[in-house]
Amino acid sequence: MSELYELIESPELDSPTLLLGLDGWIDAGLAATNAFGTLLEDLETVTVARFNADSLIDHRSRRPTMHLLDGINTGLTWPTIELQAGFDAEGASVLFLVGAEPDHRWMAFADAIVDLSHQFEVRAVFGLGAYPAPVPHTRPTQLVTTATDAEMAQRVGSVSGRIDVPAGINAAIEIACAASGIQATGLWAQIPHYAAGMPYPAGALALVEGLRTIAGLNFNLGSLVEDARTSRVRLDELVANSDEHVEMVRQLEAQSDSQVAIEDPLPMGDDLMAELEQFLREQD
Repeated sequence: MSELYELIESPELDSPTLLLGLDGWIDAGLAATNAFGTLLEDLETVTVARFNADSLIDHRSRRPTMHLLDGINTGLTWPTIELQAGFDAEGASVLFLVGAEPDHRWMAFADAIVDLSHQFEVRAVFGLGAYPAPVPHTRPTQLVTTATDAEMAQRVGSVSGRIDVPAGINAAIEIACAASGIQATGLWAQIPHYAAGMPYPAGALALVEGLRTIAGLNFNLGSLVEDARTSRVRLDELVANSDEHVEMVRQLEAQSDSQVAIEDPLPMGDDLMAELEQFLREQD
């Protein structure tokens, strides 16, 4: 037992997979958020453990919501961190870590996740994320990994070479799990940089499908297929309005198809992003 969490339920689970869905770090196109929302949309789950959010979260950065009725403060809804249990479409056991990314005590929190993982005999851990990349919306969304072993990195695919970047809590959990003998993998969707500031359903769809092909978990896709199709049509229409945008996407397609770097600098796509955001604001 840990001072950081309260164990609520101990359901019968058969070698569950743990999915990390805490918000607060890089999530371009809201791909991970929408993927988790789709996973949990029609799923019946039970709360397995509830974390002491008061010791983990800075409430000035994640303020509680105050509920007012005719000027009367009727209560507050506080940020939470929970471990929930459920089953995929084929009955496989799954644990979901959901809520806010902790602001404090990351190492202790990661140790608590390892403790719970051993209690429930977790077989593998997968984190979901998404980041802006120089890729076109006209090609399938690619996944890359931050794995803790070479075999998984080769299986999923990765960005070659050394990269030093700020880490989210998922990275700390992955390292702690791997050190205790639990395979841990981060799945990252590459989102077109010019569409990263708005919902990009194709990224969420790629993450959910990635869980099927890589983790062996099957979940309903909800509206993601149709949402991705609609988003593609909108992007096509907006790109077609500018020769510069058409050329940018063409170069990105060439890079994607050949898997080689483009030497000439690409337009940043900021104006296209602004047009996209304006377009979406005008929709119902």
